[in-house]
Amino acid sequence: MAVIFLYCDYQAQKDQSAVNMIGGLVRQIASRAPRIPSEIQSAFDESKQEGSDGLGLPDMVKLFVQVVGSIEVVFLCVDAVDEVSPQQRLKFLRALQQIVQEASNVRLFLTGRPHIRTELDKLLAKNAYSIHIVADRGDITRYLSQKMDDDDHQDPGLMTEDLKNVIMETMLEKASEM
Repeated sequence: MAVIFLYCDYQAQKDQSAVNMIGGLVRQIASRAPRIPSEIQSAFDESKQEGSDGLGLPDMVKLFVQVVGSIEVVFLCVDAVDEVSPQQRLKFLRALQQIVQEASNVRLFLTGRPHIRTELDKLLAKNAYSIHIVADRGDITRYLSQKMDDDDHQDPGLMTEDLKNVIMETMLEKASEM
């Protein structure tokens, strides 16, 4: 069994191309092996011989499917898929769609904000389960209070009660918009 993951970050969109993300997954699988799987070595050697800058997305997906074929089950977790740029997200989701169609041992776990639900349903809905999670106001209030108290202990008087109240109200308002 293997568990591999990606964390998508809005601030790293330039680096989060579909081919880089699938390549990162291939790298994770390869790093678990005692030696680089021959499929990976061959694919990169061929790419160099052809004078290419690297493998394209179709080749990377094919390589991923080949490499995970020897593993009983692969759990692929992608956190914050909504943070990927829309163009790259569509390519990435199509690549994931192809992976789950060709590698029956791959299980996906994706997280993202509700606005990408339509994309996910369209591309990955077959045999998919969806859980809608909403932030609890009480949890947010307790967490923020704890953090502000910790800051207050480190630097007493840093925040006034008015500032704490503004922070709390703003964060609760923003959380309810999601």
